[in-house]
Amino acid sequence: MDILITIGVVLVVIIAYIGINALRLKKAVTNLTQEQFIEGYRKAQLIDVREQKEFDAGHILGARNVPSTTLRQRYKEIRPDLPVYLYCQNTGRSSRAALFLKKRGYNQIYQLQGGFKTWTGKIKAKKY
Repeated sequence: MDILITIGVVLVVIIAYIGINALRLKKAVTNLTQEQFIEGYRKAQLIDVREQKEFDAGHILGARNVPSTTLRQRYKEIRPDLPVYLYCQNTGRSSRAALFLKKRGYNQIYQLQGGFKTWTGKIKAKKY
């Protein structure tokens, strides 16, 4: 019986954690479809938070690479007074980047729904 109670408590904690994170994320970032993303990213700061190697393999035309692993040191390169359009491969890293930026006073944060893997627009790749 004690095991069932323990499992129940753990499940409640996990569900609460997921719910709280979902609410925090909803307040921090606006998800945009590819069409909505295309409409606004030229008037914004387009940031690819994937690692340099991923960026070099192919990125959205006009994007700047600020890997999520260096965001803590480089976030001041991103202007807080302009919209920020983020993307990564899926949406995990860009979501975490959005939360990080929101805590530092950035308010106009948008992310590409589905990430780069769903992008069908123009891309640029480094030639080796």
